[in-house]
Amino acid sequence: MSPLLKFLRLQSCDRTLLIKTYVLLGLVRLGLWLLPFKILQKWLANFHNPPAYYQTPTLRKISRRTVGKVIWAVNTSSRFMPGHVKCLARALVTQVLICRRGYEPELKIGVAKAEDHSLEAHAWVELQGQVIMGFVKDLSRFTPMPSFESKI
Repeated sequence: MSPLLKFLRLQSCDRTLLIKTYVLLGLVRLGLWLLPFKILQKWLANFHNPPAYYQTPTLRKISRRTVGKVIWAVNTSSRFMPGHVKCLARALVTQVLICRRGYEPELKIGVAKAEDHSLEAHAWVELQGQVIMGFVKDLSRFTPMPSFESKI
């Protein structure tokens, strides 16, 4: 089945989420290229708060369905985005979308020394101590950088 036909067969709420995620991912990628990180974070803070009619208290129990929909939307949008979508863009978009649903995810950026002695970096998102975006097999080799107001 073609991707377009699959898209058209989705429920309207899933199509809307996918379109919003795709646009936000494109804007974040552009922002990472053009803006200093702190300015991009401040800009993304505007997307953090849900609309007034959708205000929810900070949620304590994780809804696997809600989180799963966001992860699905970010992964699907990344697949259809031109070029390679880096972990930082995916993590930032995930963080924004999860925040809008009443959760408090934490953006983590870690560094590790590669075999050729160069530095590698990786970004991931944790929610209540669980990695929800950006999990890699060797995640433990990345040393998280000190927090720099990573919550948006």
